This record gives sequence, structure tokens and C-alpha cells, in this order.
Amino acid sequence: MKRNNQQTLGEAINEMVRVFGLQQKLDETRLIASWEKVMGKTIAKHTTSIYISKKKLFVHLNSSAARQTLSYEKDKIIELMNESAGKSVIAEVILL
Repeated sequence: MKRNNQQTLGEAINEMVRVFGLQQKLDETRLIASWEKVMGKTIAKHTTSIYISKKKLFVHLNSSAARQTLSYEKDKIIELMNESAGKSVIAEVILL
């Protein structure tokens, strides 16, 4: 039986995330973790680092050929990554 002042652990965590404004950072972290799944092993193999700042996805690649190939697919990358997140997390892709 649940009392009025009690909540489940999941509810407490969701409330904490909301109160501290952590949802955007959690979404970004999940999106970065899904990079290999979304983009595939070949692209992930050439990715040296990836981070998100101000809705921009920064991808460091160790292959100029991979960078050139992805440069033509930036809109598709945005679409795939946001679809994976289930919401709009990134608006721009920067390849480095």
C-alpha cells in the first residue's frame, strides 16, 4: 500500500532529474552512447571522440575519407540520431 507522501524509486529519480534540470544532459549522454549502434561499426571505428555542446554534435574522426563521406550526410546523421533519442537533441553536426 502506497502512502500519500511516498513514491517509487523511479518517480523519485524522475523528479530529481526534473528539479535539477538534468534531462538534456541525460539525453545527450544516451545519444553519444548510441553512436556505434546508429552509425555502424565502420564509422565508430574511425571515431576518436564525440561530444555535444549547445545542440551541436562534434565528431572527431581519424580518417579524412570517413570525414568526407559523412560531410555529405550531415542532415541524415541529425535525423538518425534524433530519431534514436526520440526527440530533438542535436541540430547541427560538426566533423573534425
